[in-house]
This record gives sequence, C-alpha cells and structure tokens, in this order.
Amino acid sequence: MLQNWNNLTLDARNDLVFAGRNQNYGAFELRRNYNLRVTMIIGGMILFSVALFGLKKFMDRPKSEETVENLKVEQIDLTPPPPIEDVPPPPPPPPPPPMVEMVKFTPPVIKDDAVEEEPQKTIEEVKDVNVGTKDQEGDKDIVAPPTEEKGSTEPAAPEIFTIVEEQAEFPGGIAAMQKYMRDNTQYPTMAREAGISGKCFLKFVVNEDGSISNVEILKGVPGCADCDREAIRVVKSMPKWKPAKMTGRSVKCYFNLPFNFKIQ
Repeated sequence: MLQNWNNLTLDARNDLVFAGRNQNYGAFELRRNYNLRVTMIIGGMILFSVALFGLKKFMDRPKSEETVENLKVEQIDLTPPPPIEDVPPPPPPPPPPPMVEMVKFTPPVIKDDAVEEEPQKTIEEVKDVNVGTKDQEGDKDIVAPPTEEKGSTEPAAPEIFTIVEEQAEFPGGIAAMQKYMRDNTQYPTMAREAGISGKCFLKFVVNEDGSISNVEILKGVPGCADCDREAIRVVKSMPKWKPAKMTGRSVKCYFNLPFNFKIQ
C-alpha cells in the first residue's frame, strides 16, 4: 500500500490530494495523463525508427533489370571517311609577253663652240628652188623660256633663328628687364577691381639692331584681354636689346617671355 501511495500517477492518491481543488488543469491533469503521454511518446519513437529503417532499406535496394535496360546505348560509327578525290592543279599562268629591246634616248648635246655656218647660196641657185604655195605652222606647244629682267631681283629676307650661339639679352640682364617690367606696367583697372591675376606668354623677334618686332601672345591671361594688351605695350616700349649672334655676326632671333600680372 505504501509503495502504491508513492506512485505519483496513482488515481486514488491524486483524488485524495486534490480533493476540493480545481482538477481541470495544473498538476492533477498532468499526473492523471502522465502514463498516456509516455506511451504515446514511446510509440511515436518506435514508429519513427521503423520508418527510418524502412527508408534506408528502400534506398539501398539493388537496381532492377528494367532500370538497366532503360539505359541508352549510343553506337559510335568508326567507319573511316571516304577518300578525298584528287583535284587537278590549276593551269599555269600565261607566259609574260616577250621583252622588246629598247634604245636609250641620248639627249642632244649643244656645243658652245662656233656653229658651222652654211654657205650662202648664189642668186642662180635660189632661182632653181621651187617655192611652196602652202604655209606651214610650227609647234604651238613649244613655249619660249622666260627671260630674266635686269634689276627685278630682290634680296632675300634675312632668316629668323630659333636657336643661336649667343642669345639676345635685355640691357643689364634679366634682373634689369624684370625691374623695367614692374616699373612700366599699368595694371588694368577692371582686372584689379575683379581680382584677376595670372601669367601670359609672349613671343617676339629681336632684330639685328636690337629692336623688337612681331610681338604676339602665345597664351594670354584667362579672362583678361586688357592684361594681354598691356603686356604687348610694355614689350614694344622696351629699349633696344643686345642682338643674338651666329658665327660672330648679329642675326634675327625669336624670344619667348613670360609676363606675370599679380595684385600686390
């Protein structure tokens, strides 16, 4: 009797313990249905194990002969290809035309020596000559060579050098030239008010006597045409330079000069 009383799932024990209490849920319900739940869990595990074992047996079964027969057998044709027909070679090209011997043309030689003069005919010999009644025209394609007119030749313009032995130089050197540019440059009013500054690059020719010509802008100050015009004016107003020299003589040469505009 004591052993059965210690069994928590005994109905008599549970009725006595839960007498006068709500028996619809809680520990009473769990103890009363405990054996049923354990039985269902064990049965479910057994069924799951049997199903898993049967699935393994199904997967490991040998393939039937019908499955092997369904395999597609592809036959490979090992017959050698037909022989290639011999195609006759194309006919040879026709022989080249026979070589024609050419005679080299020798230009006529004009002798500077005295030309042999034909002997003058007498009146009796002229009388015996028959005079034609039809005029003969000469070759119209022959053009007489131009004759040189005296005094029409003009002396060639002197060459302007890019590379010289001795470069042209401002009087006093580079430092003097920079000082001249600072002292003589009038900063354009519009550019100063707009805060425009920059650098332009000029190209000009230094002549044999040191004078400056052909002043042009290679690259101007962005957005300031007045700065470019002012730079040209200053360069044209420069004193005569020391000219460039080649083999000891003064020559014309090109000179590139950067001109900086900076608001102080």
